[in-house]
Amino acid sequence: MESTLIHQEPKRCSTRTFFLWTLPWILILGWGGLSAFLCLWKGLNQTNMSNIFAFALWIVFDLGVIALGAGAFFTGFLTYIIGKKELKSIINAAVIIGFICYSGAMAMLGIDIGQPLRGWFIFWHANIHSMLVEVSFCITCYLSVLTIEFLPIILENKKLEEIRGLRLFGHNLHEAMAIFAATGTFLSFFHQGSLGGMFGVMHARPFAARGGFYIWPWTFFLFVLSAIAAGPCFTILCTKLTEKLTRKKLVPDDAIQSLAKISGWLLSIYMILKIADTLGWIYGILPKAGLRLMDCYKEGPYGIWMLITEIIICGIIPAIILMIPKARKKMPWLITASILNCIGILINRFVFIIVSLAIPVMPFDRFWSYVPTWQEWGVGLAIIAYGIIVFSVSYRYLPVFPKERELNMA
Repeated sequence: MESTLIHQEPKRCSTRTFFLWTLPWILILGWGGLSAFLCLWKGLNQTNMSNIFAFALWIVFDLGVIALGAGAFFTGFLTYIIGKKELKSIINAAVIIGFICYSGAMAMLGIDIGQPLRGWFIFWHANIHSMLVEVSFCITCYLSVLTIEFLPIILENKKLEEIRGLRLFGHNLHEAMAIFAATGTFLSFFHQGSLGGMFGVMHARPFAARGGFYIWPWTFFLFVLSAIAAGPCFTILCTKLTEKLTRKKLVPDDAIQSLAKISGWLLSIYMILKIADTLGWIYGILPKAGLRLMDCYKEGPYGIWMLITEIIICGIIPAIILMIPKARKKMPWLITASILNCIGILINRFVFIIVSLAIPVMPFDRFWSYVPTWQEWGVGLAIIAYGIIVFSVSYRYLPVFPKERELNMA
């Protein structure tokens, strides 16, 4: 009887309802496919990228989803290495979200480089002095790790489990998951850091340049810390949204509260270091470059409000909410703090990618602004649609939330 209950799949919506749910996202994905085709066929002249904005909307999406996808490696680290057993009820969802984020980022980069068929040049003709080469290696390897971590979840599908060989293979992968979690943590730490370090060594651009610790600029560590602070909140948001849509309890409260508490501590530490870094930049790096703070914000659409929003509204406020037990246990406050946390990291990546390039570095230069084309929006939004489709299909056919049946028995 117990075996029957374990293998009995929870009830799902009808095929018609599921199709109607996925249809809008399929259409957006089609828009993205058309945009990608035009960019690969006609070239990057389909975008508004230029010699000024070599990094643009795609890279904002790319760094954004990579940061939000950090919940996968960090939750895996907490579950399998630190031993936070309560997180086993949410680790599958974190892995799937991480897989979506990283595979989507890789697909977007394939379009961004213009000639994806030559993407292997990055590995075969590697520029060992480039941080982006290290990032490319780590992202590719970590996507492979995520694929391996996703595989046993797929093999737990009711039909696939009936095949004895696949069932045993999936079980053996589960047993070795701590090794993959440790490998993923190592790979993610370095590529998250190198993405930030790349901006910190841009000494010709005082807006992005930073001091450092040995060979690493401060942005190396800030990018890692911001990612592991925001990633768990994004996992919480995806889980709670799924619960809202399905009207089911999917994850025990102790797992959600554990992730929220850890995220609150990490966000608090990050904000202390971020404020210290910002003050050092204002009173150290900018004066040495002959600039003042408002020289970076005096023109163009990117005003000082972005700095205030990132640090105070999307940093300090959610950190306080997540640090107070009574506040984070109230669902509206938890959701608000998680949303603000995720918005804050997206603003941070946008600022480093776009604003760093928009601010002039020569006396005769001017402030620039960037407006993406519809093709760029198509590719960017297609990643969101792709993520929703993959997560929806996974929830429908795979045991994403192991505690779902137990929590909804009543």
